Amino acid sequence: MQWELPQPFVWKVTVQPEHVDGLHHANNAEYVRWCERAGWAHSAVLGLDVSGYQELDRGMAIRHAEYDYILAAREGDELLFGTWLTKVDGRLNMTRRFQVFRAGDRALILGAQWQMVCIELSSGRPRRMPEVFKEIYSPAVIAPEADRE
Repeated sequence: MQWELPQPFVWKVTVQPEHVDGLHHANNAEYVRWCERAGWAHSAVLGLDVSGYQELDRGMAIRHAEYDYILAAREGDELLFGTWLTKVDGRLNMTRRFQVFRAGDRALILGAQWQMVCIELSSGRPRRMPEVFKEIYSPAVIAPEADRE
């Protein structure tokens, strides 16, 4: 795979019949769900899962998402979701990027980016990140070259 950033967290999924729409390809909404699952899997590996968020009454909510659908995936295709944290400001904001490749021919299927904000789960209002968020997420940041200058 030609990952745009080093050391992606990789999550795999195989396109099943229930993921395919009337156009005979994976429905665009499935990619949104799969990105969510890949993001949660990455977060859990780093040390924060849903139960940790609930205990802290904090979570990272998507405030803006972009999805660039490049090629179609079809039933039976194995997809590799690479994801990175590319920004954690230690206060409110975090950015996560995705690339999705079809394993069979290494074709780029999708690129995506989320801009997230830390919220208090009980109120839904923006709140400062707990220290544990910074401790876990900040070391995982892989900054794109443009952000390093």
